[in-house]
Amino acid sequence: MDTIGFEDFLKVELRVGRVLSAEPLPQARKPAFVLQIDFGPELGVRKSSAQITAHYSPEDLVGRQVVAVVNFPDKQIGPLMSQCLVTGFHDADGAVVLCVPDRDVPLGTRLL
Repeated sequence: MDTIGFEDFLKVELRVGRVLSAEPLPQARKPAFVLQIDFGPELGVRKSSAQITAHYSPEDLVGRQVVAVVNFPDKQIGPLMSQCLVTGFHDADGAVVLCVPDRDVPLGTRLL
């Protein structure tokens, strides 16, 4: 495993947001949802494509806080311009489980 300096870690903006809406993205190659995520007044609402359909339904996601990288460049994913990367871990079967705070924190809070 390569090591990085703390300065490199600080370059990654991991922030907490709240899912406002979640809808299937039928044009995706792998099953995915389009998420609208509110990161608070400083960052606003951003869109993301998330391949999290194995463990979550749209109803499960709305209102949930998630952790996302917000300083990657926008990425075109099919018809969607994704503006952040929602984080998660692969379970034993390879499906994604969200990385989330265990209690509510203010929107836009940075992971340090």
